[in-house]
Amino acid sequence: MRAFVAAIALMLAACSGGDEPAVDNGQNLLPPLDLESAALARGMIRDPENTEIAGLYARDTDRLCIVRDGGGYKVGAFVDYGDGITCSGSGTVSRVGEVMHLELGGKGDCGFDAQYDGERIRFPGQVPEGCESLCSGRASFAGFEPSLLSESEVEAASVRDPKGRLLCATSD
Repeated sequence: MRAFVAAIALMLAACSGGDEPAVDNGQNLLPPLDLESAALARGMIRDPENTEIAGLYARDTDRLCIVRDGGGYKVGAFVDYGDGITCSGSGTVSRVGEVMHLELGGKGDCGFDAQYDGERIRFPGQVPEGCESLCSGRASFAGFEPSLLSESEVEAASVRDPKGRLLCATSD
């Protein structure tokens, strides 16, 4: 009978809601982490707040390069839809948290914000009309979403568009 009462007590204890257990970080007990924070803490995903943006990004045959240039960054991007329908431009990029501001073409009329998650850069679904001068046919930078391919700035600096132009050549 005692075993039966003990088993019932254990089952009731297991069913009680209660608070979630605290997490021991080695120094003191903290409340449990959400899934993204736990993945960041374990190094399973990159923290976009503390990630270097320089490198080579790609989607299929399309490329985006970012290299350090003095105190800032140089960016170059090209998308190739085939049959000579392309977009290609170089400029500058700056970053605040998960937002990157790109200025392509040097005239100041193709500037927009893109989202950065540490692995991927997401261009907006609509880019300024000034970006059309960097494109041929019906091509557009809109919706371009390259993923990190390499963190090597040497590789990034060697990216060429379909016409052979270096997109991330620096002034150094």
